[in-house]
This record gives sequence, C-alpha cells and structure tokens, in this order.
Amino acid sequence: MHDVAKAAGVSQSTVSRVLNDNAAGIPIGEETRRRVLDAVQSLGYYPNLHAGSLRGQKTRMLAMMIADIANPFYHAMVRAVQDIARLHRYDVMIANTDHARENELHFMESIIRRPVDGIFMVPYHLTGDHISEIIARTGSVVVAVGQHVDHPLVDTVHGADYDTLFDAVAWLHRARGHRRIGFIGVTEVHSAGARRRAAFEAAVQTLGLANDPELHVMGDWSEVSGELAMQSLLNLPQRPTAVVAINDLMAIGALEAARAANLRVPEDVAVVGFDDIPAASWVRPRLTTIAQYPADMGRLLTEALFERIDGAFEGPGRRFAVPCKLIIRESA
Repeated sequence: MHDVAKAAGVSQSTVSRVLNDNAAGIPIGEETRRRVLDAVQSLGYYPNLHAGSLRGQKTRMLAMMIADIANPFYHAMVRAVQDIARLHRYDVMIANTDHARENELHFMESIIRRPVDGIFMVPYHLTGDHISEIIARTGSVVVAVGQHVDHPLVDTVHGADYDTLFDAVAWLHRARGHRRIGFIGVTEVHSAGARRRAAFEAAVQTLGLANDPELHVMGDWSEVSGELAMQSLLNLPQRPTAVVAINDLMAIGALEAARAANLRVPEDVAVVGFDDIPAASWVRPRLTTIAQYPADMGRLLTEALFERIDGAFEGPGRRFAVPCKLIIRESA
C-alpha cells in the first residue's frame, strides 16, 4: 500500500479509502481515484484482507485448487485432504479451474488477497515464478500434485505413470496380440499428456508396432471428447484393434463410440483407460485401466504440508512418487 500511495502521489489512507469504496464517507476526487487504481494495476497490488487482524496468527485454513471437480479422480484426493486437515482442526476451501490458465491465475490472485496457512494445488499452467510469488506474498506453505512442478520450497507428489503405461502397451501386444494400437491423449500443454504420449510412443517403437500419426487423436479429458476421438479412430481405413486413453472418462467415451458403431469390446476393439475411477468397474464391459491412487497421493502430500506448517520439516522440496498398477478387466 505504501508503494501504491507513492506511485499515485497520495497518502496511504487515501489508498485505503479507494480500495474500501470510501467506507468512511470522505470525498475523493475522480482523478485521485483513477491515479490510485492505475497504480494498483501497474504494481500488481492485491490487498491482504487478513493482514491487520491475523498478523502473526494462523488462519487454520487450507486452500485446495483442483483441475476438474467433475472428474471422479479428484474426489478421493479431496476427501483425503479434508480428512487430514480435520485431524489438525483445519478447514479446506476448494477451487475448481477446469484446466484453464485464467482460472489458475484467478486462484492465485484470490490467495494473495486472502492468505491461508497452506495451499494444496494441482497446477497445469502456473509456473515456478507464479509459485514463488504466492509464497513471497502470502508466506503460505505450498504443495503440488504433478511431476512437472519443480520448485525448491515445494513438496510434490505424482503417480508413476510413464513406466506403467509403457508396460500396459507391451501387455496389449504380448499378451493380447495387438499390433495396431490407437491413442487418445490431450494437448501437450498438459505435462501429464506429454509424458503419457511419450510413454506410448516409446512402447510402440520398442515393440516395433505401427506408430502412424493418424492413430494419435486429441481429447480434452472429458467423456464427450473421448467419444469423438474414438469415432475418428474407428473411421480410419485401417482402424486400430486396441485403443489407449490417458484417462478413464475419455476411455468410457470411447466405449460408447464403439457401442454406437455396433462393435464388440474387446473382440472387435479393446479399450484401456487410466485412473481407475469408480465408474471403471461399473460400465459394461468393465474397463481395463491403469490405477492411480489419488487418496494416497492426497494423504501423503497433506501430511507433508502439515509437517511444514507445524515446523517439523524445513528442508528443500521433496518429491513423492506413488506407484500405478494395470487393472485387467473385460474391455481388454
């Protein structure tokens, strides 16, 4: 606020009145108000709404940013975070970003305005510089889900997906005889998408299988996009005999596309997903998939977060890996 006042050529009390909509009722000229707001914007200032009342105290609040609240993968993770937080007598605020950069930036701005003691995030677009800014401006402990997050002060957790996806492709070939395998991924803006595509390509190359560009189709993590992607693969002159989707929602969409095309699964086309969400065992045929363990990931990372909040650990950022596992069911 001192910097804003200096840049605008006014007092700090004037800045405070402008930012609080002049609750005191003291007249402020429009030109003065505009100078203050321009200074606020140019300096990237967000008022800390807790600074006066909570200086030196704990908020007993965590903030959790997840990528898609509709994706059942995150439900178990959220539950684990809340269970651990409750043991520490903490509450959890949850924000959903829908994988959108602007929503992640909005979350960042919100946390700077209303700091919490700890932040559990699943970032796809926030960079190390963004995380550094959050830590510097709030003093909050930050932990993150994702192998791509690399920050010296941040503990991370990830599923060991690369090797397991590689092995799943090898199993489709060696145990089930498939040589033409399709792939439903997402744009490589998402690090998980890039890593899983790299694992798939490494597997088909190692096994000497077809790796035609037409066999790679992009979705957006949703069931609808998986259905559309599968339709594209099934319309190829030489369609794949098996398809790997990098999450279960897209794999379930792929099952629907196969059903609509009057194809039998797995006799005509096999389908493999990723995550092992509850619906994977409810759909018919039941989905063969690679299980991640989001509850374990959430529990492990939240315990690490509280170690830092409570001062039990002050070392550099730790990287935790949770194994994945191929779950063989009826779709492959």
